[in-house]
Amino acid sequence: MWIADKWKDYIILDTSDGEKLEIWGKYSLIRPDPQVIWKSDKKNPLWKKADASYKRSRTGGGAWNKNSLPESWHINYRDLTFQVKPMGFKHTGLFPEQAANWDFCRELIENAGREINVLNLFAYTGGATVACAKAGAKVCHVDASKGMVASAKENARLSGLENAPIRYIVDDCKKFIEREIKRGRKYDAIIMDPPSYGRGPTGEVWKIEENIDDFVCLCSQVLSDNPLFFLLNSYTTGLSASTMKYIVDLKILTKWDGYSEADELGLPVKDSKLALPCGSSVRVHFGKRG
Repeated sequence: MWIADKWKDYIILDTSDGEKLEIWGKYSLIRPDPQVIWKSDKKNPLWKKADASYKRSRTGGGAWNKNSLPESWHINYRDLTFQVKPMGFKHTGLFPEQAANWDFCRELIENAGREINVLNLFAYTGGATVACAKAGAKVCHVDASKGMVASAKENARLSGLENAPIRYIVDDCKKFIEREIKRGRKYDAIIMDPPSYGRGPTGEVWKIEENIDDFVCLCSQVLSDNPLFFLLNSYTTGLSASTMKYIVDLKILTKWDGYSEADELGLPVKDSKLALPCGSSVRVHFGKRG
């Protein structure tokens, strides 16, 4: 498991009965988590007096119960700063477990010894975009949500990257890649974090089990002749890291020399000393195994 254990402003204090108790900077939140199928004694007093909790509705969806919480606030990871903002579907605008992938990308970019062009697809609020730009890369950030792209710009600004070479695109990722192929644009690194299900700006339907194989193949056509890395992440239940690795190996590593690794992402839990599973990733390193 790749564990994001370098956080100082984010902590999972405890997990029990479908929920996790977290610290986000100055504030404590309780949020649902489908991985937490175990029950344990909720000894931490913040279980009863958290600043906010998200409760699911029996009829679908859910809502935040806010005791004492601003509309948004900031937290830091290393030299990066992000806006935290409770939103619908229990989201906060940030997936802290992805810090393990941010570090992976940064290390490769910083040690590449050349200019790296990164394509970040389904890029959400830009955690990976900001990390790659901070490492010195040029980044193309693509997401179908105008609001998420606006949040990504704010995260870049907070991290001192408002003038960094980041290109923000509001578009359906598949259509964008098809146009990039026609334009002959190439990228040295590709990051993608596709949803299980989604719709593009003009109603395009995305279902990961049906579309991911063709999409990875399509993206392989915009990789440069000397690529640095390829990163595929998924939170889809039932789509294992090994399954994604199989797809990536077939579509990417039959065309370029390199090797892939697949594993779960995780976050440490303070009270239990264990790690909470939080999705899976496949990382492709191009070139010979170091």
